[in-house]
Amino acid sequence: MFGVRFLKTQPTEYVIQFRNGMPIREGAGLSLFYFAPTSSFAVVPTASISEPFIFTEATADYQEVTVQGQVIYRIADPRRISSLLNFTLGSNGRYASEDPDKLSLRVIDQIQVAMRNELEKLTLQEALVGGISLVTSVSEALRNAPMLQALGLDVLTLSVLEIKPKPETAKALAAQAREDLLRRADEAIYARRNASVEQERGIKENELSTEVAVENKKRQIKETQIDAERSFMERQRLIKQEEIEGKIDIERRKKELVDLAAENSRQEADAKAYGIEVMMKAFATADAKVLQALASVGMQPGQMMAMAFRELADNSAKIGQLNISPDLLREMMTAKEI
Repeated sequence: MFGVRFLKTQPTEYVIQFRNGMPIREGAGLSLFYFAPTSSFAVVPTASISEPFIFTEATADYQEVTVQGQVIYRIADPRRISSLLNFTLGSNGRYASEDPDKLSLRVIDQIQVAMRNELEKLTLQEALVGGISLVTSVSEALRNAPMLQALGLDVLTLSVLEIKPKPETAKALAAQAREDLLRRADEAIYARRNASVEQERGIKENELSTEVAVENKKRQIKETQIDAERSFMERQRLIKQEEIEGKIDIERRKKELVDLAAENSRQEADAKAYGIEVMMKAFATADAKVLQALASVGMQPGQMMAMAFRELADNSAKIGQLNISPDLLREMMTAKEI
């Protein structure tokens, strides 16, 4: 009515009211009446904006890959971006220019530039498996991008959903990966067989070691027995040798005793023979009567009578007749009994 209108905005919209080219009122989520012929409004959305993207780039080994992802950003400085882009509302309540609609395209262009710079450093396989490092590098590049800083934009999140090569390249990679998996499977089988063989070898070695230890123990026992028997035989030999030496020593002593006894007997016989020889020499020169007298010394009366009768018998030729009285015989018999 009479050009007065009412404007109501959301809390996620930053409103700047201009009159005669000068900002007179600004703020987030304003609700106000204004005079339409002299007023204009720049409404800058401050809510986060999510935009998907997809583009094709080449890697360092000249392989094309398709990068698909999503970016979430927001306008952090509404006054700055309003001075660079046209966020003016028309009379119909819509933006008077296409700048707000092209803002996401500008952000995606910056993402593509940063992504191209990073992919040019990576090979195809590195790009396919390096999604996290790629996102980190591109996010760092976007935070330092001069255009985004000049517009007052803040990239909240960058996500890479898929990095896909060409179908024929994917088939080749799949074949290579399949061959690698098969090779790894073969290596796993070989490793398992080698481990089994190694374990079997270890078991055999343990068995052989056990057998060797048992044989060594048996050999030690036999050697101990042989040493014991040898020691026993040596002791027996020494005992026998000592016995033989003892017998030899006894026999030698016996022989010495026999020799000594024989020598003593010989010397005694020599002494007796010498005495007899001396006596015989002495008797040879002595008178028979003297010898007879010497022989009768110490004789018994009967012995003396016997010698007398012997002399009578020797001289029987000279004796004519001999009478022996009974008294004499009785005396002789009595002397014999005595």
